[in-house]
Amino acid sequence: MEKRGAAQALQAAGMTRRAQIGWSDEFRIGLYGSTRKVLAPRGIKVVQPVELSRDWYHLAVTVNPRTGQLVWSWLVGTASKDIAPAVAEWQAAGFDGVVWDGLTAHHGAPVRAVGMALIEQPASSPELNPAERIGEAIRAKTEGKVYGTIWKKMAAVEAVLRELAADPERVKRLVGWHWILQSLKQLPWKRKGSQ
Repeated sequence: MEKRGAAQALQAAGMTRRAQIGWSDEFRIGLYGSTRKVLAPRGIKVVQPVELSRDWYHLAVTVNPRTGQLVWSWLVGTASKDIAPAVAEWQAAGFDGVVWDGLTAHHGAPVRAVGMALIEQPASSPELNPAERIGEAIRAKTEGKVYGTIWKKMAAVEAVLRELAADPERVKRLVGWHWILQSLKQLPWKRKGSQ
């Protein structure tokens, strides 16, 4: 997908205006915490507890900028065999294609066997992926806290995701970028050669 080439890349993958297209990304959710900026009165030292446990799971998120639909799956790893069941879940949720980065696992045989259209975004360009905004929303609500166990952190992330999924209009405001919506409007109504 070249710069300003989203519509061409989607069309080349067989996408039409009726297609449900998701933008996807994976996030590592773990206990190795980080501090957050906080406000405090002048002269007051802020002390933030941080967990230093290297427990984590991977979270795969797919979002439809046009409808605000948000689906997610927990992964034990990011190999193609780990990602393929998530892609099958997205397909069962109504997605016809997914746009994501060039991670080698995204194009492995188990993922391709699912049969969903896979569209690669340009390398090193997370700013082009609206799913990153979902990750930012998760981090804003969950980082800078001590959870004690990975399960408690995952439950907190799940709560944020459920809150977002229950409000598609909010999701559309987060991820419905003008250039993406314009690219989707440029798609044909039918595939070439179809009746």
